[in-house]
Amino acid sequence: MLLVFDVGNTNIVLGIYAQDQLVDSWRIATDKEKTSDEYGMLINQLFQYAKRDINEIKDVIISSVVPNIMYSLEHTVRKFFNVEPLVVGPGIKTGMNIKYDNPKQVGADRIVNAVAAYEKYGGPLIIVDFGTATTFCAISEKGDYLGGTISPGIKIASDALFQRAAKLPRVELIKPGKVICKNTVNSIQSGVIYGYVGLVEYIIKKMMQELKGDNIKVIATGGLSSLIASETDYIHVVDKLLTLDGLRIIYNRNLEERSYKK
Repeated sequence: MLLVFDVGNTNIVLGIYAQDQLVDSWRIATDKEKTSDEYGMLINQLFQYAKRDINEIKDVIISSVVPNIMYSLEHTVRKFFNVEPLVVGPGIKTGMNIKYDNPKQVGADRIVNAVAAYEKYGGPLIIVDFGTATTFCAISEKGDYLGGTISPGIKIASDALFQRAAKLPRVELIKPGKVICKNTVNSIQSGVIYGYVGLVEYIIKKMMQELKGDNIKVIATGGLSSLIASETDYIHVVDKLLTLDGLRIIYNRNLEERSYKK
């Protein structure tokens, strides 16, 4: 079995694949202060809860946008799974042409998402990942990564309002059902959520104009993707497993060389 790690600024998502089938997944908090032993014990507890044998894992692949957590995670994998993890980065075969000014600057998560989305849905397409930051990525009909846009995530926007405005409370991110609201909590929810829908629709519309193609598909992923997608017709598919599937696909594309090294 294959264990995949999607390391984000807020959460780490882990998944176990048996062949091409995701059989288990978990989401834990990203903690830069945790040691390799602490991560190892936490992962071991997750395996025990799911009644899975840690020895079933034959290989591991990691995608990370948090460099200073990698030392601990890589040591966790070596100690608890007895393998050298495959880390998404320079030198890894993705099968995708990165048309960025400096390809090394593209976040690993954006590349992994792009590989999975093109493999699953074809091109041209736009990928919107609702994470700590919200990223918009454009993929050509031929499968080239063209670039994209990065904006503050919806939780960052909401927290900034709470932190910088003395009288405004922190609110739960749920739809209030209307825009003309009669209390402060609903007013903030309305402004944050519906305002963010407007941001998403405008960026998607501008990207579609620049792509100049027909039948451009828009794929959303990330924790809050369903919340935003339910308020717009611009998003065609919500795929919460996109990044995990991308890690599996990239692993398979590097399997021959990896087997040779082993």
